[in-house]
Amino acid sequence: MARILIINGPNLNLLGTREPEIYGTETLEEMNGRLSDLAKEINLQIDFFQSNHEGEIIDILQRESKKADGIIINPGALTHYSYAIRDAIAAINVETIEVHLSNLFARDDFRQKSVIAPVCRGQVCGFGFYGYAMALSYFSDMLED
Repeated sequence: MARILIINGPNLNLLGTREPEIYGTETLEEMNGRLSDLAKEINLQIDFFQSNHEGEIIDILQRESKKADGIIINPGALTHYSYAIRDAIAAINVETIEVHLSNLFARDDFRQKSVIAPVCRGQVCGFGFYGYAMALSYFSDMLED
């Protein structure tokens, strides 16, 4: 069974209460539960990690990528300036999809630039939970063999 690592960055632990008009009212735990259910349906194993610390995200990318068939990452605000996470993704050679709950291009100007996206297979933004589901579906199809 293919293993997908889902990494969530800063402030995503506050989902459900943080700016619900932008991010909704579903908590990270609730969303992870729904993603776990979906993963079982499409025959994927998923592991979750969340951190508010850039270095911890880099550590998990380096350590866990050896056991992952794919990575889904929502770097949060680190999207816009973390060349260290960008370099870590480029170095590990595991296909990665960048996901954002909100539509970055409908928000502040500084949010419309991702330094992470160029080293990812693709970016999905603006679909909330469904962005993660789309990324899981992609990996399910691509890793069938």
